[in-house]
Amino acid sequence: MRALLIATVLPLLLLASLTACGDDDAARPALSDTEHTAQDVAFAGEMLQHHAQALAMVDLTLGRDLDPELLALAEQIRDAQAPEIEQLSDWLVSWDEPVPATVRDHSLVGHGDRSPSEAMSELEESHGDGHDGGHRSMPGMLTSAELASLEDADDEAFGTLWLELMIAHHEGAVEMAQAQQATGTFRPAVELAEEIEASQTAEIETMRDLLR
Repeated sequence: MRALLIATVLPLLLLASLTACGDDDAARPALSDTEHTAQDVAFAGEMLQHHAQALAMVDLTLGRDLDPELLALAEQIRDAQAPEIEQLSDWLVSWDEPVPATVRDHSLVGHGDRSPSEAMSELEESHGDGHDGGHRSMPGMLTSAELASLEDADDEAFGTLWLELMIAHHEGAVEMAQAQQATGTFRPAVELAEEIEASQTAEIETMRDLLR
């Protein structure tokens, strides 16, 4: 009787699984190599700002006496995300969409005259409420106060705080990348989202290892 029950139930479970997968595929919009939607524009603009803040965090490691493994990871993040920022910006320009201001545009590390926390504070104020502004919708984004805490930390405290904040920042990027994969239309942007999810998930594990 047990064997008969298993033989009956397993095919039904397999069918249900295949049906669910089919429903998921049907729910996703068709991908295009040329056409884009508002979701693709939002992804490009928001991920550009998100990446720029990650690079500002990387810039804050410069000149500090830190774990060589952390410094190597920081440069890995720079090498990966700087070209992605250029790609995201190019898409926005090609779509006649504005390229948003970022925390690096006017900071010292971006050849401006403000610290990253001061530049972030200006962005927060420009979005209306002086606290988290238009960046609230981007998961993992640091506030100006959190950036200031990094700037003010001594080298011993900096490493741990940087890893904790960068893990949260990466987790936010992964969430944004997953949303783009689920609802984006522009194939290159969806493929970039897949790459971001894979690379930043791996970096999260590396950072967690460094915290142990």
